[in-house]
Amino acid sequence: MKPIVFLATALLLLPAFAQDKPAPQPEAAKPEAAKPEPMKEAVKPAPTRSAASRKAGRRWNEDARHCLDKGSNTEVIKCAEEYL
Repeated sequence: MKPIVFLATALLLLPAFAQDKPAPQPEAAKPEAAKPEPMKEAVKPAPTRSAASRKAGRRWNEDARHCLDKGSNTEVIKCAEEYL
C-alpha cells in the first residue's frame, strides 16, 4: 500500500518540477531625470487627539450606542471615537 501511495504522489508532483523556469529579463534603463512624476495630492494624516481631550477623561465606560443612529459609517466612527 505504501509504495502505491508513494508512486501516486511522485507522479502528481513530477510535472511541477519538470517545468522550465523563465529566463530572467534584463532591466531596461530608466530615465530618472528625463521625466519627473507628477506630484500627487498629499494625504492628510489622521487627526490626533489633543492634550486637552486626553485630560478630560476617558469615556470608555459610557454607552455609545446612540452613535449607531447616525446616517453614514463615517459619522458613526467619528461619534464612537470619543468613547475609545
